[in-house]
Amino acid sequence: MDVLLLGGTGWLGGEIARAGLARGHEVTALARGTAAVPDGVRLVRADRADPGAYDDVRGRDWDLVLDVAWQPGLVRSAVDALGDRAARWAYVSSGSVYRATDTPAGDETDPLHDPLDADHADADQYACAKVACENIVTTRLGDRAVIARAGLIGGRGDGSDRFGYYPAAFARAGGEPVLLPDLGDAQVQTVSAADLATWLVAVGADPSQHGIYDTYGQPIAFTDLIAQARTAAGHSGPVVTADHDWLLAQGVGYFMGPRSLPFWLPAGHELTVTRASRRACDAGLGWRPYRRMIDEALTDERRLGFDRGRRAGLTRTEELELLTALSSR
Repeated sequence: MDVLLLGGTGWLGGEIARAGLARGHEVTALARGTAAVPDGVRLVRADRADPGAYDDVRGRDWDLVLDVAWQPGLVRSAVDALGDRAARWAYVSSGSVYRATDTPAGDETDPLHDPLDADHADADQYACAKVACENIVTTRLGDRAVIARAGLIGGRGDGSDRFGYYPAAFARAGGEPVLLPDLGDAQVQTVSAADLATWLVAVGADPSQHGIYDTYGQPIAFTDLIAQARTAAGHSGPVVTADHDWLLAQGVGYFMGPRSLPFWLPAGHELTVTRASRRACDAGLGWRPYRRMIDEALTDERRLGFDRGRRAGLTRTEELELLTALSSR
């Protein structure tokens, strides 16, 4: 099969490229990034924002095109240039497209944000931009299109630093305390980028599959995930939990970014809704065990260094300062 990946030098794009090669497909990646693509992938260097970006790939038929972009203008230009020559199209969207509701179904029928009515989105318009991108793909490609609404993605090469934070926090602490948000009995979900990529390539090639799919990870209690992370890291110290109001008062942020705690979200946030992803699982989505994901993340964390600047989580210095403040209340 001839597969065109729009991207391929980034994290998920690289996993998709490897998944395509593993299935014996010919994979071409159109990307502007400077990073290398996996061995065996043909690279076409182009900036999708430039006129003529698709000139080197538009004059042939493609069995499958895969796209992960979130700017509506880029998605629209790709569909305009390649839609008529693509037998199948897979677009990676996000669970952020769902808006909060008092009675969520926890499946693809839940209400969405309004689509962005512009080609370019700012960061705070991400959810609306993804809805617009979905609409562009489904309107033009119809039953040739698969839309994957992913939740939190983790695994090897995760540049977001989110899933790997707690394994790293336990490993760097050793026998000392680690700070956690008090999430009670909340469930969390992370899908491995490699598992998602394998599914995207397989379902993208299957004409019997089309439409919208939630592609979240297997639900697991946060406490169970933490227990597995502690075991993997060999942590022997105490675990200290802090309530939400106190963390916010100390300037700790939700979920992502510097001085944050991953998996912690505001009450009622759409990403706190547990999604079973039944439709995707029925179409072959597989989940590797969380312990395997933790081990993979811990390998990356050790290689990168626990004391590096993080895109998500607390530095050890920040964590110790918070633990001291918490103990003196």
